Amino acid sequence: MTILQIAILTIAAIMIGQLHKGRSLALLAVSTFAVFWLQPAEPYRTLVYWLPLATLAIVVFSWALTSIPETRGWKQNWPALAVMVGAALLMDLNHSFRLTQVFTADTPNLRYTLIVIIAIAAVAFSLARWQRANRFWQFIAFIGIVLIFVFLKSPVLLQKARDAVAALRAGNTGDTSIPFAWLGFSYLAFRLLHTIRDRQTGRLPSVTLAEYVNYVLFFPSFTAGPIDRLERFIKELRLPLPLASEDWLDAGTRLLIGLFKKFVVADLLAVISISDVLVARVNHAGWLWLFLYAYTFRIYFDFSGYTDIAIGIGRLMGIRLPENFLSPYLKPNLTQFWNSWHITLTQWFRAYFFNPLTRVLRSGKISMPVWIIILVTQISTMVLIGLWHGIAAGFVAWGLWHGAGLFIQNRWSDFIRPRLPAWTRTRSGQTILNLAGIFLTFNFVALGWLFFTLSTPAIAWQAMQKLFGMA
Repeated sequence: MTILQIAILTIAAIMIGQLHKGRSLALLAVSTFAVFWLQPAEPYRTLVYWLPLATLAIVVFSWALTSIPETRGWKQNWPALAVMVGAALLMDLNHSFRLTQVFTADTPNLRYTLIVIIAIAAVAFSLARWQRANRFWQFIAFIGIVLIFVFLKSPVLLQKARDAVAALRAGNTGDTSIPFAWLGFSYLAFRLLHTIRDRQTGRLPSVTLAEYVNYVLFFPSFTAGPIDRLERFIKELRLPLPLASEDWLDAGTRLLIGLFKKFVVADLLAVISISDVLVARVNHAGWLWLFLYAYTFRIYFDFSGYTDIAIGIGRLMGIRLPENFLSPYLKPNLTQFWNSWHITLTQWFRAYFFNPLTRVLRSGKISMPVWIIILVTQISTMVLIGLWHGIAAGFVAWGLWHGAGLFIQNRWSDFIRPRLPAWTRTRSGQTILNLAGIFLTFNFVALGWLFFTLSTPAIAWQAMQKLFGMA
């Protein structure tokens, strides 16, 4: 998002926060509008319209599959459906208004849009009515969302799609100018998978269409998190937190801090952050360490800045989003680092992958040593977190780096704890150990960013050799 877009959405949040009636529908309207408005430009221009519409369709289908009969009544849900359809049609009409500063004017023919919207409504209504088949369709939806996610995160599959589209449009398979940038799908997918899985296990609260869509598309956190949970979000949506004078101050301060982090600190650090070009051209280890530390702090200020912006805007509407970063670079070990870095993402993987996998391995017919269970669960979890960022060798290597680090830290802690000398239990000893842990953890994480930001693991390894004077 740009500063102008953030400013406009902040004004919208202030106005919504002052409403006593119609707050939910107003929030729904702004969130639906934001899905279209924030969608990145595409050379294949109608995708700018069809991808946001597909987002709305997937959300409506997911609500139909996860809702219960008591919340599916037409009377309680038609206003939300009308708002969403109205917003979609209004954005489609921009081919007549031609407000290109707001949205593309290359929208599809209104007739086609109406046909698609009617089809979406019909399918959603059918899914909601077929109670006995819901569990099957929930499974299909879960797999479908994962497959879309894999496609969007795979450069190979995206390239094949670009070639296919280019061939259809121009007969030129070498044309690679057709990108597929589906706004917010990384975070959208995790919210939807959370609701589908919790409905299957009976833990999902009952919500109307408006409440469900507001949770999934909540515009402050739609594009960059944090990944909230429905049961927590819905409480404050129904009963917003009061906005006293100190709350306005807190929200405004958080928003300004986020803007400063993202658009001042992070953008300045980007100028000197480590890159493939710098690794190839710079041979002095000292300079490379400087460039690596610049990237290390840049990625923190970038991610945490967006989180601060989201939390500040959400607070203006009486909704307190969960924290996502809690001074992660000041943690004395890797476990605490991951408990304070991208917290909601880590908690999601812990709840829906790490813990279930641990239970399966511990309850299996074949008895496995504890250390093997820890190794398998930590490595696989961190590799999946890496792949969440993109299906590429560098992200896999980054996941392996952190998975191995967590395993080694776990085993080393168990080994060394009873063998520590008495002085380590004094206040000064604890301080020394804590500072040493912070230093080692920070540098371990910083070195891991090489795999994350450089284009290949080979270049990352080359950078690591130069950093330690081995190349």
